Amino acid sequence: MGPIEQERFEAYVDDALDGIPDELWEGFDNVVVVVEDADPDEPDLLGVYEGVPLTERDDYGGVLPDRIVVFRLPLCEYVRSERELVDEIRVTVVHELAHHMGIDDEHLHELGWG
Repeated sequence: MGPIEQERFEAYVDDALDGIPDELWEGFDNVVVVVEDADPDEPDLLGVYEGVPLTERDDYGGVLPDRIVVFRLPLCEYVRSERELVDEIRVTVVHELAHHMGIDDEHLHELGWG
């Protein structure tokens, strides 16, 4: 599938975030989710978490928010249809939010989110 416009992609990311249950949102702290076209160093990367996981925060005050970046172009190229894109965006958002919570890739794979 080719790229879709930024606004429609961001709406899909917003929908994925809206699908996170409220009780889980209460556990997130000082994190933002942004959309970028692609990572210049790893152009096939679908998403990335940048920050200090909740499980590793000791003296954590006065810092910029952690970032979850969802990469539009690689996600659009990774799928064959817009329906698959919506699903893959959801998986990517959940995957990166799990990293924010301190869940590593190995455990995510065990849970079926890897």
